[in-house]
Amino acid sequence: MKKQKGTPLRFTLILLSAIALLLFSMFIAISMGAKSLTLHTVWDAVFNYNRSLSVHQIIQEIRLPRVLAAALVGAAFAVAGALMQGVTRNPLADVGILGINAGAMFVVALSFVFLPQLPFSVLMLLSFTGAVLSTLLIYLLGSGSPGGLTPMKLTLAGTVVAALLHSLTSGIAIYFELSQDLAFWYAGGVAGVSWAQLRIVLPVILTALILSITLGRSISIMALGAEVASNLGVRIARVRVYAIIIALVLAGVSVSAVGSIAFVGLVIPHIARKLVGVNYTYVIPISAVLGSILLVLADLGARIADPPKELAIGVIVAMIGVPFFLYVARKEQRNL
Repeated sequence: MKKQKGTPLRFTLILLSAIALLLFSMFIAISMGAKSLTLHTVWDAVFNYNRSLSVHQIIQEIRLPRVLAAALVGAAFAVAGALMQGVTRNPLADVGILGINAGAMFVVALSFVFLPQLPFSVLMLLSFTGAVLSTLLIYLLGSGSPGGLTPMKLTLAGTVVAALLHSLTSGIAIYFELSQDLAFWYAGGVAGVSWAQLRIVLPVILTALILSITLGRSISIMALGAEVASNLGVRIARVRVYAIIIALVLAGVSVSAVGSIAFVGLVIPHIARKLVGVNYTYVIPISAVLGSILLVLADLGARIADPPKELAIGVIVAMIGVPFFLYVARKEQRNL
């Protein structure tokens, strides 16, 4: 007998398996690099840290922060995409594709020019502000045409805004000679993340992830239609606003830490729904863990593809995301 996708047992088994795979991936990612280390050494450095050992310092000060950052922002981008897809009912929604990351990047570029000595906590807040402003612009463009806002119009408006903001950011980088400083945020990467940044980012992202899970039931009911959702007591407008705000927080904070990484929020929610069905109480936590796995492995691939050089993590993810985007777009076109 075929098991139902949305059963609690299936969800629990998949979640536990995904968490185990994530932990294994993190240990592998910490152990591999320019200097390969044994899993025993990694375990020792994590749980029995000895500052006098250089190999322990490599793990604690360089590899562990970047792997934790990859896991954290992978979960953030994936859940942000799941929330956007859920409340807009747009299977192509993603904070990177819709131009939300581009807004955050644009404000980061302006900050580099006019406020170069900003502390990271303020940069994080400004990055979130940029994400909010670009989202407002996207919604104004998408809803201003006859027929109102539709999933396709939202995607097109996001693409236009992303192209505009990326062009402006590039112009600022060239004019003010910021190319080197912005290269990290353009390509996306976790190599420069420090423990100080993680201490700021971690509680914000974890809080946003927990809040997103509480919206799961309401988002699932909204998929049944506005009338049914209203009759079941779901305040559609309020849920939509809460979900978008949480997605903006997740995107803005992540961009301020690791730069603009697209397609995580597009690919992962689709995989999560294939595994556990359309119940967002299940989709959101599964998306978080799968997003973490994807970015941890993408960062590992970026490090070992051409040592001692590193590829941009955004390039690795895009190699998966672009074909997937084209596949989903073509599938949606056939359904029209």
